[in-house]
This record gives sequence, C-alpha cells and structure tokens, in this order.
Amino acid sequence: MWPYHPDLLSVPVPRYTSFPTAAEFSDGICEADYHAALERAEGDVSLYLHIPFCEKICWYCGCNTGAANRKHRLNSYLDALHREIELVAERLPASSRVHRIAFGGGSPNAIAPTDFVRLMDALTLHFHLADPVVSIELDPRTLDESWGQVIAGVGVTHASMGVQTFAPRLQEAIGRVQPLADIARSVAMLRQAGISSMNFDLMYGLPGQTADDLAETLALTVDFGADRIALFGYAHVPHIIPRQRRIDASGLPGQDARFRMAEQGFQHLVGAGYAPVGFDHFARADDPLAIAAQDGSLRRNFQGFTEDQAPVLVGLGASAISSFPELLAQQEKNSGRYRMLLSQDRLAANRGLRRSPEDRRRGKVIEQLLCQGEARIDRDLQQEAQPRLAPFVERGLTAFDGDRLRIAPEGLPYARTIAAQFDPYRQDSLTRFSSAV
Repeated sequence: MWPYHPDLLSVPVPRYTSFPTAAEFSDGICEADYHAALERAEGDVSLYLHIPFCEKICWYCGCNTGAANRKHRLNSYLDALHREIELVAERLPASSRVHRIAFGGGSPNAIAPTDFVRLMDALTLHFHLADPVVSIELDPRTLDESWGQVIAGVGVTHASMGVQTFAPRLQEAIGRVQPLADIARSVAMLRQAGISSMNFDLMYGLPGQTADDLAETLALTVDFGADRIALFGYAHVPHIIPRQRRIDASGLPGQDARFRMAEQGFQHLVGAGYAPVGFDHFARADDPLAIAAQDGSLRRNFQGFTEDQAPVLVGLGASAISSFPELLAQQEKNSGRYRMLLSQDRLAANRGLRRSPEDRRRGKVIEQLLCQGEARIDRDLQQEAQPRLAPFVERGLTAFDGDRLRIAPEGLPYARTIAAQFDPYRQDSLTRFSSAV
C-alpha cells in the first residue's frame, strides 16, 4: 500500500502542464510578442484547436466552454477560427512542419461534422502538414454515425471520451448522465472508423462515490479496451468554477478516501496490464505513450503527458495556449472578444509570459520528475530545495543520489508536491490549485 502522509498533501499544487504555470500569466504579452515567436518557430510544430462549445454542460467541468445552442454565435466563432488559421500559417516559417493536430474543448463534436471537415481542409491548405497524427476529444452523449464517417474519411486515429464514471447515481450528481449503451455504441463506431488509440477520462473523489463504484468503472473501462486512461481526482472549487455550485459537496470523500481511491485505481489498472504513465495516466504496454514513459522520452504539455517531441505547440481558438521555448501566450478567453479581434485581422494572444533561462532550467527539472521520476539537479537548486524536501526524504519518498533526485515507487502519489519544491512561484503564492491526490 502507498504510505499516507496527509500533511505532505495538504497544500494544493499545479498539474504542471507548463512551467511557469498559467497562474503566472499576465497582460504583459501582446500580439507583437506572439507574432515574433511564430516567425521563429522553425522545424516541428504541433497544433491545438479549441472548440469552446458543448451541447450539454457538465456541472464539474472547468473548461472554457458554453452551450452550443446559438447557431449564429457558433458559426461566427468558426469563421474567426478559419481566419486565425490563415493569419498564423502566414507567419510560420516555410521550414515548419506540423506532425500533430489535436481538437479539444468543450466538445469538438458540438459543431457539425461538415464544419469539422472544413477545418481540416483549411489546415491542409494553409499549414505544411507532415502526415500528422490527428486526435479529437468527443462527448459520447451527442456522437452520431455521421461523425464515424467523417473521422474515417479525415484519418483521425486518436480519440478521447469523457466517461468519468459508469455509476448512474454519480452521473446524476455531477450533471453528466450517459447510459452504458452510449459508451458501447460510441466505442464500436470509433473503432470501425479507424481509431487505433482510445482514451477514457475517469474521475475519483466524486460525491457519494465508493470503492465499489470505482472498481466497476475501472473494470468496464478495461473491458471496453481503452488504450489510454486518465484517472483524475475531482477538484471541487466552486469559488473558481461557479457551475460546480450545483454539486452537493456534503457527499465528497475526504482526503484519506481520495488517496485510497487513487491507489485502488493504480493497482487495478497496473494489474490489468496497463503501464503507469506518471501518477494518474495509464497506457497499454505497446502504446507509444507507454513506450515513451519507458525509454525516457515522455513529455508534458497542455494536453497532459505526451510522446510529442515538438518544441512548439500553437494553440488556435479562444483561450488556447501556445508554447514556445521562450514564450507562453494565451488567446483572448472571451469568445465574443476573440471573434471581434479576428474580424479585424488581429491575432488574439493577449496574456502569457516570457520564459527566462531560469524558468526553462526549473521547468526541465519539474518535467523530468513528473515524466521520468528523477532529474539531475544543479547544486544551487539542491541547496535551495533540500530543507523543503526534508520531510519527503525522511519518509523514504525521494532521495538524492549524487546530483540526481529520484522519486521512490512509494513516493509516486507525492510526485507533483515534490516537483513543486522547485517552483519559486509557489513558495509564497496563495493561488488555489487542485489537491495533489
């Protein structure tokens, strides 16, 4: 069993999908900064397209999304996204090559399948595509057969579905009712359409959730043949996400129960043959994500753990974040203002930060700790972090071996907290993040 030290998990920490994190973003980044970064982005580039609409809004969700119930607004957004595709592509060097394209949201299947095809056509026309891996997030509740035809025709190979839980009473508690038959139908359709990598997003720590509920969800996920699984702890922060006020917090499991659920999920999935990827992700042993975790090439970006090695990720759409070696830039979050900016042929990046050499040095340490479970630590960082790491070292969760810091197997659930000891922005920050477990 994992050793449980509640005092070491008492401080919420970031998920570190970037470093510095979005909590440090400011208005000091402007369109010109983003423009310049795009012009320097030679070589491999990945694209992320954000569709901030859902046909049904889940109460727990913290994504930048709204209801897709106003056709004019949705069409206007897509027009702006097409214009942004043209403007960004014009600014990328001719030597850039796109190897990965990801569609997220919201729910990309909140738009019509024909609109999705138009977006893919625009990307093909304006960017230098190099046989890219194309992935898409999907809501099984509104996924019909026409999407299967489009996915097969376009050549999408990776899909992720927000399953969360199979327990009907828990689905009702979080505002996401989706019968088992919807999942079964969607999986069969997507496999027939050529999806070779299927991810299920699952959650623990839901109101009223028991160990038996989680065991049933895990067993069904394995039976459905998911290639990748993300098992997240639900973060109840209604002061940040107002829609979560509809969730009855009185039934939320305590920290100790959450910890045991995380351990239960880990043991169940590893026992079923999945390779752990970091702390809360899992993949079949022959999946590229599991292989990257084994050979040391695993990375972390705004989509989470990834085998993507591109140094540049360009985010398109409202609130999307672009990552360059020297810059993090976020688009205008409000879709109305985003549309207005693009109607004026202006790039919509208006927040972010410049990555200093020190940011990049510390970011590399944090990424390696989360992805490989160890990192080489410069002497000055060792001296700085040792007092803060002492409680973890004393309990056998991590240890220095020369200039390397290694996280012990039993220290895995503390990985984010250990990595946070190298984050100077966190030491005096009151910014609220999710629980580490």
